[in-house]
Amino acid sequence: MEKTLLLPGDVFLTYGAGFFSKLIRFFTRTIGESRTQVNHTGIVVAEGDLENCLIVETLLRVRKHKLWKRYGPFSHDKVAVYRPINLTPAETDTIVAKALEQVGKKYGIVTVIGHLLDWLLLGAYVFRRITQNRDYPICSWLVAYAFAKAGKTFDVQPGAAQPDDIWDFIQKNPDKYRSIHPLEQIW
Repeated sequence: MEKTLLLPGDVFLTYGAGFFSKLIRFFTRTIGESRTQVNHTGIVVAEGDLENCLIVETLLRVRKHKLWKRYGPFSHDKVAVYRPINLTPAETDTIVAKALEQVGKKYGIVTVIGHLLDWLLLGAYVFRRITQNRDYPICSWLVAYAFAKAGKTFDVQPGAAQPDDIWDFIQKNPDKYRSIHPLEQIW
């Protein structure tokens, strides 16, 4: 069986089975929008197959580790991986560098509260703008910010980005993103 090769700059998105994952999916859905498909996102920063590639993601802290370590055996989370096909090597390097700059920072719980308050305002970008703090990132901000530094967006301000916004943009733009791994368990 041929192994799936992930490359730096690939975006991964997850559908978690836990309570907090379900809450995130509930509170990132707006009125009239179809069911939210994902609740977390991150960036591949070093080439490898699903077992060996390195990722950067925001958990309690921004961490760099193997995708397999968190989403391999015993994980109930589903993972999708998409490759941006409109990046130059310099843009990919910028995205990876900006993601790596965030490693070690603490999770932005205040930003999450801003997302919740904006949900109460039917998605208005008010509290997320006020509570945004680059020293305390959340997963979707990390991805949107890194891509914005390379001049790429997900049709939303980095501070307003939610995993579902990134998913929706990727799904609507097959000319910019190619599926590398479908939304399913990786083991």
